[in-house]
Parts: sequence; C-alpha cells; structure tokens
Amino acid sequence: MEGTVNGSLNMIGYGLAAIGPGVGIGLIFAAYINGVARQPEAQGRLQAIAILGFALAEALAIIGIALAFVLS
Repeated sequence: MEGTVNGSLNMIGYGLAAIGPGVGIGLIFAAYINGVARQPEAQGRLQAIAILGFALAEALAIIGIALAFVLS
C-alpha cells in the first residue's frame, strides 16, 4: 500500500526530542570551560555545578526514551 509508514513513530519522536538535552549538555560544558578559562581557581565550584546540570539534562533524555518505549 502506498503512503503507509511501517515501524514506530515513537522512536522518530524520541530522536527529535533528544536534540534538546544534547544541545543543553553542550551549552553546560561550554559555559564550564569558559568559566574555568577565565577563573581557574573556581574550577572546583564550577565543576560541581556543571555535573549537576549534566545530570538534570541527561535525566530528560532518559525520561524521553522510557516514554518512547512505554507509549508504543
């Protein structure tokens, strides 16, 4: 039959939704590197904040993949 889609559109949706956390993680570590380059003595404090931001952004991607499988 012409015009039909075989497969799951959930995975296409997840692929598009994963762009957000990917960009967010890139921005988090770009800001971290920029901050450490400007003030090397603040590395310890900035590293903790960057890792927390990474974990929160990555949680969005993990929730997205879980929903993509659950809602299929």
